[in-house]
Amino acid sequence: MPPTPPLIGIIGKTNVGKSTFFAAATLITVKIENRPFVTIEPNVGIGYVRRRCVHIELGLPKCNPVNSLCINGERFIPVKLMDVAGLVRGAHKGRGLGNKFLDDLRQADVLLHIIDIAGSTDEEGRPVKPGTYDPLKDVVDIENEIDEWFFSILSKDWPKLARTLDTLPLGEAIDLLAQRLSGLSIRRVHVAEALRVTKLEHVKPSAWREEELRLFTRKLREISKPILIVANKIDIPEGEENLKRLVKELKGRVIVPTSSEYELALRRAAKAGLIKYMPGNPKFEVVSDKLTKAQMRALEIIDSFLKKWGSTGVQEALNKAVFNLLDMIVVYPVEDHMRYTDTKGNVLPDAYLVRKGTTARELAYMVHTDLGKGFIYAIDAKTKRRVGEKYVLKDNDVIKIVSAM
Repeated sequence: MPPTPPLIGIIGKTNVGKSTFFAAATLITVKIENRPFVTIEPNVGIGYVRRRCVHIELGLPKCNPVNSLCINGERFIPVKLMDVAGLVRGAHKGRGLGNKFLDDLRQADVLLHIIDIAGSTDEEGRPVKPGTYDPLKDVVDIENEIDEWFFSILSKDWPKLARTLDTLPLGEAIDLLAQRLSGLSIRRVHVAEALRVTKLEHVKPSAWREEELRLFTRKLREISKPILIVANKIDIPEGEENLKRLVKELKGRVIVPTSSEYELALRRAAKAGLIKYMPGNPKFEVVSDKLTKAQMRALEIIDSFLKKWGSTGVQEALNKAVFNLLDMIVVYPVEDHMRYTDTKGNVLPDAYLVRKGTTARELAYMVHTDLGKGFIYAIDAKTKRRVGEKYVLKDNDVIKIVSAM
């Protein structure tokens, strides 16, 4: 069956614009007829990552998307977004909605931490004068809560588990750890990488001190649930200095300056037919003469913001979460590699998000189990060359699977 779309968890304390970000990211003006998800929980919605559609590269006049959207040559591919319950310090001990927060968090593949970069809300989410609260504190506090939660899960019966792990070869020990942590959506590759980077893969688990166990669980969290920082409310002037400081203090971290409020305003205006706007674009076009003076003034302010920052940041945050932090690529499976169509004649109907390193045979299983079982070879539709089962897919590949089934 088709690959499960990545689940992006939206986290943060109250009043930082978390719900505004969620509303903006899940509001799109074009209907998608073939709904990609059957059941959507109350706090889960559909967002989209954006990539240049491969039909442009192939010189085709158009495509006929089925599982996604194509707007002006841009392919919008669905992902799941989950608005996680508001987090406060002490959540891992059950304070506030801590238990609900952590239960939601188990399912996420990547996290967007929405912070108030303007420093206009204190640690409990209460409004304060902009610039009087340090948003870096929220980054440290919330990541510490998640790390403590990971540690509490693994340390619960660690001595007993460690003695069992001691008796196993490395590969089997990794399998057992992955199995024990599968409820956190942790995969074998995550465990293996965490052991490698902490240099603990050849140290007997029973010899780990609390220091090593904490190091391992922290690295495992960073690898299995990477966090992108959404520096929201950057439209408030006090946010700029804080952003510069965070970029300096958190070297190597992905931080996206964002105005969720402006993005939501643009999407609502587009839905109302007042403007033309594509999520992620640096500009919009007014197409209605029915705007009030207040609406015109608001759009002028947003226009100035876009000229300065290049976008509102919402689409960029989604894209970077999926393509940078999760390291995913887009591939297009087709039935007819000469016409790039499915059996119904739809041109490039499906765009799949898959992880880098995915092979042709793995793609075959995603399309249909029988195709995977009967895999003979695949065809790179761009070059018309045959490739084998171990062929590693590249971004924007168009692939036909040839199977005996």
